[in-house]
Amino acid sequence: MYAVIKTGGKQHAVTEGEVLRVEKLDAEPGSEVVFKDVLMVKGADDKVAVGAPILKNASVTAEVVEHGRGKKIIVFKYKRKKNYQRKQGHRQDFTAVRIKAIAA
Repeated sequence: MYAVIKTGGKQHAVTEGEVLRVEKLDAEPGSEVVFKDVLMVKGADDKVAVGAPILKNASVTAEVVEHGRGKKIIVFKYKRKKNYQRKQGHRQDFTAVRIKAIAA
């Protein structure tokens, strides 16, 4: 099965068994998380169900694998001839989840 879920303001295409990095969730590693915002599901028989905007009675169950921080992103602002430059770094928090089941 194949599904498109919405979490953290982003849409993710997921399949069972896949490990996915999403915005940080308030859940302990090893616990289960259920995503209710399912936008689309494609079953094993190639039937596609599309929500308007969300499918009712559809959910994706996932297990929290770990929490972490992504690679550092450098934000550099510069204006020539004006003696202006600013350097700032940022690391985004994430939660890695393993998709266990897609229910439609």
